[in-house]
Amino acid sequence: MIAALLVVIAVLVALVWHELRQARRAAAIQAALHLFGPAQGAAVGDPRAMLTWVPLARAARTLEPAAFAALDAATGGAFPFTREQIERAHARVSAEWLTWEAAHDEEYRLKAAEAELELGRSTGEAARLARARLDRIQREKIERYQQRYEEYIRTAKALQALVE
Repeated sequence: MIAALLVVIAVLVALVWHELRQARRAAAIQAALHLFGPAQGAAVGDPRAMLTWVPLARAARTLEPAAFAALDAATGGAFPFTREQIERAHARVSAEWLTWEAAHDEEYRLKAAEAELELGRSTGEAARLARARLDRIQREKIERYQQRYEEYIRTAKALQALVE
């Protein structure tokens, strides 16, 4: 009689334990979806967002491997960001850089042309001011380019590191 009662209690404990594990796994999956669903949208809007979200996702994956394994299976890839998504983010940042670079070059080419035209028409003090303006335009062009290039390189390298 006591042996049968102990078997029933053991079975009930095992069932409760199993249910608790299932509930915890479901809660971890829901939490990951709730947290990283918006992160996916943020990364589509701005690929630089991956620099914040991918490390957080990797940490969460380490803490909740079963939940992320289930999400990977359900989504057909590494949740929330696949290698391909990170590579596309890197490509987008590079394409944005090239677009900006061309626009920057055109903007300053026009500014310099205007300043050179003014310099050609000027004499004396007006010519010195026009020369100073042309020099300022060239410095500004280089400074803005360097700032933006440094930002691009930092971002591109960081995204590339996420792929490796």
